[in-house]
Amino acid sequence: MDANAVALIAGGLIFLASLISLRLGFSIAIIEIALGFLAGNLFGFAPEPWMVYLAGFGGIVLTFLAGAEVDIQLLRAKAKESLLIGGISFILPLLAGFAFAYYVLGWPLQASLITGIALSANSIAVVYSVLVETGLSKTAIGKIIMASTFVTNIGTALALSVLFLKPDLATLEFAAISAVVIFLAAKYSDHLFNSRTYKNKVVESELKYIFLLLLILAYFASVAQSQAILPAFILGLLMSPSISGTFDITASVKTRLRTVAYALITPFFFLLAGLRASISLIIASWGAFVSLFAIKQATKFIGAYLPAKRYLPKGEMYTSLLMSTGLTFGTISAVFGLQSGYIDAAQFSVLIAVEIASAVIPTIIAERWFRPTHMEDVVGHGRS
Repeated sequence: MDANAVALIAGGLIFLASLISLRLGFSIAIIEIALGFLAGNLFGFAPEPWMVYLAGFGGIVLTFLAGAEVDIQLLRAKAKESLLIGGISFILPLLAGFAFAYYVLGWPLQASLITGIALSANSIAVVYSVLVETGLSKTAIGKIIMASTFVTNIGTALALSVLFLKPDLATLEFAAISAVVIFLAAKYSDHLFNSRTYKNKVVESELKYIFLLLLILAYFASVAQSQAILPAFILGLLMSPSISGTFDITASVKTRLRTVAYALITPFFFLLAGLRASISLIIASWGAFVSLFAIKQATKFIGAYLPAKRYLPKGEMYTSLLMSTGLTFGTISAVFGLQSGYIDAAQFSVLIAVEIASAVIPTIIAERWFRPTHMEDVVGHGRS
């Protein structure tokens, strides 16, 4: 197919996804994955090499944005609750997913580790969107859920990086270069972000600077045959306005960055994730899909429910269901595994199907039957 035709079709799918997302109220990422899945399986649509690169960079941008969303002050204020809810709902699916894939499904060690990591993640995008749209983001329960989501995804990012760290000279060089880039950015970027010459200008120097930093990390990661996930997450974390003493990515810069990213870059990440998933392979591995989905839901729900019942006695069901969602980091983990050769196309298809199902089903149940109605009564009466 002609390259221009491929670009046109991709642009049409991305635009259509936005319309469907607004109409149905589902996360845009879910629709982009679903349309990519349908285009690849029903119409044989295949991506161009530039789309593959843009999708890879989209994963790095998503990881950076996830780090930039972390509210350190919120984590400190809700440390006990968020560490218990987020921590337990991270570790249980990680261990259970790995054990089932390795001992029951008979998948190789690295594929099983990828499976556990993918199942351990929950979706910042889904949780954040639901809480903002329902007005719960300003309530105590919403803040605890968001803080718990941060804890879970920090764990997933660390697990993905540490478990697949290659102990060789190239990896050490990449780690050193990443540390230098992050250190210099933290020390000197304030001159750009607060300069009258560059701040909030139409040429968008701040956004171009952020993209340059991420491109530097992506380049040296490719040289070392590694991944820029953890450095990009740490860079985003240091850009969080809640961290004092470092450069500050303002709310307006974050808004503009999200606009550019979600309009042009990250849609290719989710679109290609759907294109790479095979419906025939999912059907052939139907038992693995159902089992892994059940394991993710059961372990995440139990992991969140036990501490939530203590600290959120009137919102434990809602909290547990939202903490059972998955999508962004789970997809990033699956794509990383496929690109690195740790999982095959069938395993990737199963994991993507699990992520989509876990993004949709718990969210619908939580919103339909368990959304708290009296926010002031949800927090504050738990046993201390």
